[in-house]
Amino acid sequence: MYRLWNNIKTVMLMGGLMGLCLAIGYLIGGQSALLPALVIGSVMNLFEFFFSDKIALATMRAVEVYEEDDPELWNTVARLAKRAGLPMPRVYVSPATAPNAFATGRGPHHSAVCVTAGLREKLNEYELEGVIAHELSHIKHRDILNSTMAAVVAGAISWISYLAFWGGGSRDRRANPLIALLLLILAPLAATLIQLAISRSREFEADRLGAELAGTGRGLANALYKLENANKRIPLHVPDSQSNMFIVQPLTGSSAAKLFMTHPSTVERIKRLLEI
Repeated sequence: MYRLWNNIKTVMLMGGLMGLCLAIGYLIGGQSALLPALVIGSVMNLFEFFFSDKIALATMRAVEVYEEDDPELWNTVARLAKRAGLPMPRVYVSPATAPNAFATGRGPHHSAVCVTAGLREKLNEYELEGVIAHELSHIKHRDILNSTMAAVVAGAISWISYLAFWGGGSRDRRANPLIALLLLILAPLAATLIQLAISRSREFEADRLGAELAGTGRGLANALYKLENANKRIPLHVPDSQSNMFIVQPLTGSSAAKLFMTHPSTVERIKRLLEI
């Protein structure tokens, strides 16, 4: 049932992007623009399905690592992936100083786990194991495609909104009430899309399964405490729309970040983990 619901959400995200492209095309060019908009929407859907993980990793300037590069990290991922019955995902490290982690990809056979340099510096082996187990749980539940696609779709909405506002090149265009209405709808739509596509309950479920994979919830609980405190002080320079992908809500430095709050309370997550 959980996998079926994730598949439904994927279709909803792709359909929403297609509908948005058609609506924008109609507003800008009328019926004659519907066919080009359909083509653009189809290309964007295909692109995000196959390349959304590469976009997320590129945003983090992540570099793929192998066993000889970081034996502890690579072997932790390999051991837990085997325990979870998953294919070995690709392993990446981002140079970001804010300690955080995420998983991405379109499925278990096309997945990747990324941790930041800040995380590698701050966590011990048991805390690292808890974080990796959590991210592998997202892969096992097939959460990762929806997370990455939702980030890309929200980014596309922001981009289209920007184009709609500045595309006319004149005050008369920007004063058009139709364009103003479009912007009024699109601005909260990006946040709403994320909220609908990414349920906060998925973090609790990934925490639970991650604790089972690691054999205890204490390592992940300790890691969450460290990551939460550090991410309140150290900004992670990613778009707000991508914040849903990370194990804890990153500080992006944007006043719009609260619109994209997709994580439950870390205090509540730690409490549940310690009760397991």
